[in-house]
Amino acid sequence: MSGCCVLDPVGAWQTARTVAEGKQMRVLVTGGAGFIGSHYVRQALTGEYEAVRDAEIVVLDKLTYAGCEENLAPVADNPRLRFVRGDICDVTTVTQVMAGVDLVVHFAAESHVDRSIAGAADFVLTNVLGTQTLLQAAVDAGVGKFVHVSTDEVYGSIESGSWTEDHALEPNSPYSASKASSDLVARAFHRTYGLPVCVTRCSNNYGPYQFPEKVIPLFVTNLLDGEPVPLYGDGLNVRDWLHVDDHCRGVQLVADRGRPGEIYNIGGGTELTNRELTGRLLAAVGADWEMVRPVEDRKGHDRRYSVDITKITTELGYRPRVDFETGLADTVRWYADNRDWWEPLKNRSALAGR
Repeated sequence: MSGCCVLDPVGAWQTARTVAEGKQMRVLVTGGAGFIGSHYVRQALTGEYEAVRDAEIVVLDKLTYAGCEENLAPVADNPRLRFVRGDICDVTTVTQVMAGVDLVVHFAAESHVDRSIAGAADFVLTNVLGTQTLLQAAVDAGVGKFVHVSTDEVYGSIESGSWTEDHALEPNSPYSASKASSDLVARAFHRTYGLPVCVTRCSNNYGPYQFPEKVIPLFVTNLLDGEPVPLYGDGLNVRDWLHVDDHCRGVQLVADRGRPGEIYNIGGGTELTNRELTGRLLAAVGADWEMVRPVEDRKGHDRRYSVDITKITTELGYRPRVDFETGLADTVRWYADNRDWWEPLKNRSALAGR
């Protein structure tokens, strides 16, 4: 990644310094080469978030299958960007990159439900132990704010109504259980050590640069290639859809003004069954229902997600700005125009047997 400082994860990046008045703000973004994290980084470095307009952005990413340096290519030459390839479970690396950090925005996670069903160990390791490693390093470094990015899936499934932030955690997949666990660890570090932690819980994200194993990019790229798309069960599972731009803007609002120790739901306000979503994607690429292949339902498949966003709206002034029709059309267009980004990723996944 030209113009970007790639550092040896156990090397001698001597960043130990005291953050004092007049010094440049430093923001650590974990998982900053992934789908949501890279969007946040691109927005931060192009001046979209006033509070970090002049900040140094340090990205810590392991570059697993779902994270790639190409996601940061539009800002790779920005002098405020520093990239560190490393594991959030590695205490030495985390300690080094945490030195001098004012704000941590923690996106890094194993996040694909199907992969967690096939094997849960990586999810527990990364999402729970990795989060604890970051939290401890943040306490030791005296970090001023830590935003832990989580998911609405920790709440389980809801037949009607919407979850508020004080709803019980009832996760039903290894992925969501690992995220619920990390949420509780984050809360404990606030209560025990006084670390200024906020937790955000978002609904289903979509947008450009999303790895093509998730439903929207998987369906779009399959249809662009004339391949069928798999629809789980009866297709009536309901999800709330949130554009990645709205999500990251909500995260920044929490970073700016969220009350330490609090949880904030971030939603998009568009609930669709998977069947309704499939119909919209078929129409967007000019395909018909003959391209849909019903498949056996996912194990433990949650029926409906829905978050109440009253708290973040009332306290921080958040409202989703990207209407779903426009956001989906733009997303489909992006994948149609960026085969050189997603084709290698799908080929790599196919070779790995995914």
